[in-house]
Amino acid sequence: MSLVEERSAVVMSQDDFEEMARHAIRTNEALRLEFIGGQLGVKAVPDGNHGRIIQWLTRVCMQSRPDLWLHGAQGLRVETYRQGNARPDASLADSDQFVDQGEWAPTDGVLMAVEVTSRDRDTNQRDRVDKPRAYAETGIPVYLLIDRDTGEVKVHSQPDGVRYEQVTTVPFGKTVTLPEPVGIELETEPLKEWAR
Repeated sequence: MSLVEERSAVVMSQDDFEEMARHAIRTNEALRLEFIGGQLGVKAVPDGNHGRIIQWLTRVCMQSRPDLWLHGAQGLRVETYRQGNARPDASLADSDQFVDQGEWAPTDGVLMAVEVTSRDRDTNQRDRVDKPRAYAETGIPVYLLIDRDTGEVKVHSQPDGVRYEQVTTVPFGKTVTLPEPVGIELETEPLKEWAR
């Protein structure tokens, strides 16, 4: 039985989760672990199209907001009630936001969390339910979901400490505005090419 199979069968503490994540890194296992709502999650390793979408978004953010940086895969401490750890595909924040932070950083100063759906069985629960709740609870102003399964971009904003009060959904090919404090317009036409 692998470490993941052994540990995922039991409820675990924050410390156990962090030790398991360190083990995956030390042994070079291709896992991206998260701990949201007291539940262990294993996130699929991104494919090439997933990576290309993040490249595209990085370029758009740099051109529109050169004062900020789209940090890839930095772990964030999420949830106010229970300890939790999420690893968004990207986080928009100041360039120095995560300097002197460990693998799991606080969300203060993160303006936007980004997820691109992966082709795995947990995508629906993780990216469409758990992550919006966790990011809203911690007060991240904008959650951007690039949903390759539905061919849509979903912009969640106005967190109230429990959920995002505003969700704007547009199909790939339309323009969508990422509200303040992000303040970027996305022309989503290129996403049609990388959605597969």
